[in-house]
Amino acid sequence: MAITYEQGLSFVQGFAAAIAENKDYLTELDSAIGDADHGTNMNRGMQAVLPKLGSLEGADLGQLFKTTAMTLISTVGGASGPLYGTLFLQLGTSIAGQTELSAEGWSQALEAAVQAVRARGKAELGDKTMIDALQPAADALRAAAQDGTSLDAALAACEAAAEQGMVATIPLVARKGRASYLGERSAGHQDPGATSSWLLVRAARQAFTTDT
Repeated sequence: MAITYEQGLSFVQGFAAAIAENKDYLTELDSAIGDADHGTNMNRGMQAVLPKLGSLEGADLGQLFKTTAMTLISTVGGASGPLYGTLFLQLGTSIAGQTELSAEGWSQALEAAVQAVRARGKAELGDKTMIDALQPAADALRAAAQDGTSLDAALAACEAAAEQGMVATIPLVARKGRASYLGERSAGHQDPGATSSWLLVRAARQAFTTDT
């Protein structure tokens, strides 16, 4: 089964809806170890994306994700805008001109996007950032795709890995971002960026899964 443009559109819209639904929760998480604005900033950015999508009729997946990226970069403050902008921009670059994606194609695009975010944020696994959810998700998706697993099963494995990585940030001491200023006091709190990244991976699974 292939991922279509319509499903890509549903993914972006679903991510916007998930951010809107969880914006207070994300901000609550961020209030413990950050600037208490992650949910507010991400919601502002994704709500700004939605009106842009209607003008993309007939576009390809690359254009869809690049439009999302540029809107986030221009409207989201703090680190979230550049990092999520980088993620969507690399997704768009990786699949430029394509209107359908296989499981392998989505895996390759996500892997490239995660690598771009790692480079932009200079973060690695264990730093208590969005990478702690995104990298395991990309790894699980790649392993499933290479094994010839069905798209639905690969997406489920991807989401499960993201959720596990998100939860695993709780005991970590932050080594990047505003949370790193707290030192040992950052332990015991779930990372808000990892949480919004899990919401993104979940939105992709919900939009791309054929058997819901």
